Amino acid sequence: MPQDSRSKTKAHASPIWYITLKLRTVGKQRWQRIHEGVRRIVILPRVTVAVLMLTVAAAVGAQETASSTPAAPENQTGVETSSPASLVILNVHLFGHQSASADVPVNLVVLDGVLVVVTRDDVPPGTAEHTVDAGGGYLLGNLELGSPPNFMILDQDPRENIDVLLDTKQHVRYAIKNGVVVLNELPTTVAEPGSATGELRRRAYTPPPIAVPLRAFDSRKWNRFDTKRLSGLLNGAAVFDRLEWLSQDEASERQVGELASSEGGEIRALRLGIVGRIKMPRPWTYTVYYASNTFDKGYDSAEDVEYVWYDYRLDIPLAKTLNLSVGKQKEPISMERLMPLTFLPMQERSAVGDTLFPARNFGIVLNGTAWGESVTWAGGVFRNWIDADTSFDETPTQLVGRVTWAPFASADDTNLLHMGLGLRQSDVRGGRLGAEPEFSQAPIFVDTGALATENTFTANLEASWRLGPSWLAFEYTLTDVDAPELGDPRFSGWHVTASWALTREMRRYLRTSGVFGALPVASSVTQGGRGAWELAGRYSTLDLDDGLVKGGEMDVFSLGLNWWLTQSSQLGLNYRVVGLDRYGEKGWSSGLNVRLMLILD
Repeated sequence: MPQDSRSKTKAHASPIWYITLKLRTVGKQRWQRIHEGVRRIVILPRVTVAVLMLTVAAAVGAQETASSTPAAPENQTGVETSSPASLVILNVHLFGHQSASADVPVNLVVLDGVLVVVTRDDVPPGTAEHTVDAGGGYLLGNLELGSPPNFMILDQDPRENIDVLLDTKQHVRYAIKNGVVVLNELPTTVAEPGSATGELRRRAYTPPPIAVPLRAFDSRKWNRFDTKRLSGLLNGAAVFDRLEWLSQDEASERQVGELASSEGGEIRALRLGIVGRIKMPRPWTYTVYYASNTFDKGYDSAEDVEYVWYDYRLDIPLAKTLNLSVGKQKEPISMERLMPLTFLPMQERSAVGDTLFPARNFGIVLNGTAWGESVTWAGGVFRNWIDADTSFDETPTQLVGRVTWAPFASADDTNLLHMGLGLRQSDVRGGRLGAEPEFSQAPIFVDTGALATENTFTANLEASWRLGPSWLAFEYTLTDVDAPELGDPRFSGWHVTASWALTREMRRYLRTSGVFGALPVASSVTQGGRGAWELAGRYSTLDLDDGLVKGGEMDVFSLGLNWWLTQSSQLGLNYRVVGLDRYGEKGWSSGLNVRLMLILD
């Protein structure tokens, strides 16, 4: 099911007002004005229900209008109105721009009180815990992907029957306010155990390396299978890059050589895998992914292509808010490191994130939530003895933990503050740290050389603030290296990243793991929309100079523009200015990278 819509409203639009118009006497002329006003009802990006209702009220000279905090319609049927974690609303009409012939029948998907899908495509059974059928009713309200929805569903077309607006108490069949169901008179069904609901709301701490689209669980898709004991989805992605260096001064050339030799196109990533469930009373989730080494090769490379196991793990639910993950996976530390690359506003992670944390490790992670999912915690033990090709006893051990807290979130969840702390202890002996200037094709700019370490300790601090379509993120990382022969150096770095969705979408906050989700696509180009556009900027710094280690200091200034045509295709542009302080001089260079990303849907 594509995460797009023809019916996205402007971000920060006024919430829905529940208004009952009471007319004691209505003359013929006034009645005609009412009818004409109702015929013009539409849901447009810049028109909200509040404006609509106030306009009608003015037209009829209504005696009473609703206040900004009116009571929701009463539930007179006794139907349960508590909001489920996931909800599908089928067969509801959005008003057309000109006439009833332009009305659009759609289906809605709401997860954790947030609208994630408005689509004309079919929604497969079992997509959510609760599914209601609007029976062709008419929606009045505020629809914004990535935000809590506010709307009501009328049982008749108010353009044909003015009584619908004159007596909303009798004609409203469903109402949701700030993502909470306050009235439900529609037939409701509950998904059976083992349905796709669990796949939409994963309790695992680390998401799949590639975003899994909601439509993936449609049983009619060729890349999905579902048996009595096992279900699965074949998923993949291909990322293509083109790098051009725009400038390099003489100092930079002496430090790293001529950069023009690293220009050109490459296959940045080529990954293929399966995500699915082992069906049992408390289903397990499995993740298996291959990655090709072609992402380090040019398009015309003649070398043999090899594949490596990128992820392989089992996610085992132990309790409602407790999960155990076993296998090769990401360590639970650093939001930037935990989020899939496809979720981030910049094409590459910051230099500090790529240098001081491993991409994957083999181990076990126990994670859970507390205080209404405002707090997440995770701890893991890792030994990468399989990939290291050594015995278990000879492989170093890593102890990793992370805790996050969302100390503030507005009622509609559009304004949210996130904080996090991660710690990592490793008894690794030896090693080397180095980083590229946040271009994957570029040569190494900072490099410690071989390190005679006995153990390392890393601390990571996180802070993020999301306000509607804007997001500001900060991380600081410090690694203390126990290497007496090198003066016990300490390596550090930080980054601050800002992004703004020009098309007003809002990233969802994933409360089970304390990270942000991908930018939703409110208006896909495949449905006549403009896709999702995002502007991003970042400053990062990495210092590998301390003690007797002279690895260099690097500052990177980045600007990025992303265009998601659909939820599974993106064009991106990143521009960077790189400053390198090494070998007693400061060198500068700049470059531009163009990216095409395709995700198997």
